[in-house]
Amino acid sequence: GDGCGHTLLTPHSGTLSSKNYPGTYPNHTACHWQLRAPPGTSLLLAFGDVDLEPSERCAHSSLLLADPQAGTTYGPFCRNTIPTTPLLVTNSSAVTVLFNSTSHRSGRGLLLSYATSQHPGTHYTQEHISPDPSLATCFSVYCPAGCKDIDGDIWGNPSQGYRDTSVLCKAAVHAGVIADELGGQVTLAREKGITLYESAFANGLHSKRGSLSEKRLIFHKACHLPLPACSDVLEVAAFNASSWWLEVDTLGQDRAWVAERAALGTAGHSWSAEPGSNSAWLELDLGARRNVTGIITKGSSEQYDYYVTSYRVFSSRDGKNWRPYRGSGGQEDKVFEGNADSYGEVSNAFIPPIVARYIR
Repeated sequence: GDGCGHTLLTPHSGTLSSKNYPGTYPNHTACHWQLRAPPGTSLLLAFGDVDLEPSERCAHSSLLLADPQAGTTYGPFCRNTIPTTPLLVTNSSAVTVLFNSTSHRSGRGLLLSYATSQHPGTHYTQEHISPDPSLATCFSVYCPAGCKDIDGDIWGNPSQGYRDTSVLCKAAVHAGVIADELGGQVTLAREKGITLYESAFANGLHSKRGSLSEKRLIFHKACHLPLPACSDVLEVAAFNASSWWLEVDTLGQDRAWVAERAALGTAGHSWSAEPGSNSAWLELDLGARRNVTGIITKGSSEQYDYYVTSYRVFSSRDGKNWRPYRGSGGQEDKVFEGNADSYGEVSNAFIPPIVARYIR
């Protein structure tokens, strides 16, 4: 319907919002969402924000939830009759969400997320305090699918951690610990803050540069096991490419943009395909089968202002048979967002990881 905003619905979790959220939602709109969980599970709905025009019996704007299996309804909700708790636990695996507006003057609209009873603790989880006072406070949260495009900022990057005022699940997508299209359980520690958080572009999200905070968020695989740092770089045994550029500069000197110059951190110019070539590719031979969890790309430095704005990834175990990377259950080849300038680094995570010897 024309009242629908950002929406990502999967069988296990999802996020939805009214149109223009968090700006004022439009007049005379309607939206209808159908949430379905796997048989044998029930839906848990988290109200992130319900800010609708106040009116008698919610006549101007309303949110109504219907449980068709039990024949029960929740609401209507608006600003003067908001949900009594931020979390609604249903006994149904299917819930209909109805949002309507008439003429009104104000209201951010609504932001909802949901998960199934297989994933209790959606956004709301008791913190587990370590008995050892030298260890950081560690806790676990289930992040629903669709957090990447909700409103809110993040400060920091995967190696430093994130300012504690960052939108937590959005930071988890930025850090590459979950895929936005799937969501998932996130374990993190709240540790002492740092003086300055550096910005980064990773997994399709920009984080901001931020000042001192009392606490910071560090993502973990488990409370006692930090995520591997981005410095755990795999060695490349050999580089290959579809073509390379032999540049002749204004002084008549040759400059070879060969595949071997594609290694991150190479001084001067990098690799480039021959100008005008179609379907160009760069191939990395890792020497043996490896578990590849992500990629970092960079342009050719400020002196040579070239960079790749988007790319696809293929993998092979034998160098002959190639498989396109499609991410978490995707039906189409995933297109990764690359660089927007020639000097910044951009990270993209592979969720699930690629197991291969050759990467293109």
